Amino acid sequence: MNIEKWIVAHFSPTGGTKRVADAIAAGFGTTVEEMDLTKTDAKATLGTNDGLMAVLPVFAGRVPQVALERLAAIKGNGQKAVAVVVYGNREYDDALLETRDALEANGFCVIAGAAFIAEHSMLSSIAAARPDAEDTKLARQFGTDVMKKADDAAPVQVPGKHPYKELKPSAYHPAADENCIRCNICAEQCPVSAIPADEPAKTINDACINCMRCVQVCPVHCRALPEAFMDMIGKMLHANASGYKKPAVFL
Repeated sequence: MNIEKWIVAHFSPTGGTKRVADAIAAGFGTTVEEMDLTKTDAKATLGTNDGLMAVLPVFAGRVPQVALERLAAIKGNGQKAVAVVVYGNREYDDALLETRDALEANGFCVIAGAAFIAEHSMLSSIAAARPDAEDTKLARQFGTDVMKKADDAAPVQVPGKHPYKELKPSAYHPAADENCIRCNICAEQCPVSAIPADEPAKTINDACINCMRCVQVCPVHCRALPEAFMDMIGKMLHANASGYKKPAVFL
């Protein structure tokens, strides 16, 4: 099958996942249509000879459910798909399997999968500056290899377990301190509308997914997770996610 166009659907609140998506797409060597799943009105047009690549971040071993809900807007009819997850150097647990399963449930034949590493969204010292040059090289090669396999209709097998790792709501979420200038940039860019426009220093905890976009885009750096939580997560990550992990690809 000659894939005429790839829809690259990504959920990348802090940019690392998109960098991986862009690198893989560069290896496709064909037309690419981007679909930004952080936007509530994310749309894409899927043709008979098109493919879909979903590139999603890993949050505590799973992928954001809101990303899967928006991805479900694209219905396949046997077209080829690729499942990719991007994690912050701890583990990707069941996230890749969950992404593959979601694509299959949406009518796609998933022919390849991969797990790449990006700088941790909560603690930038973990997997700092990744994806790096080697990651980017491997990602582009993965895209090239996927195109070579496009004629192979065999579904890919990826790691993970059923049932998936339990989704546990966090008791901690970002909020602003007294330095908030009420610019509303965070409220406008939150992927799940968890920041009230009339009270941007606050966070709607039941809606927040801890994607950290609000922390990244705040022009006065006044949004943050609670210090006690950051101390706890820092100790855990330095103990379990400090080594250099390599991407994993499944073809």
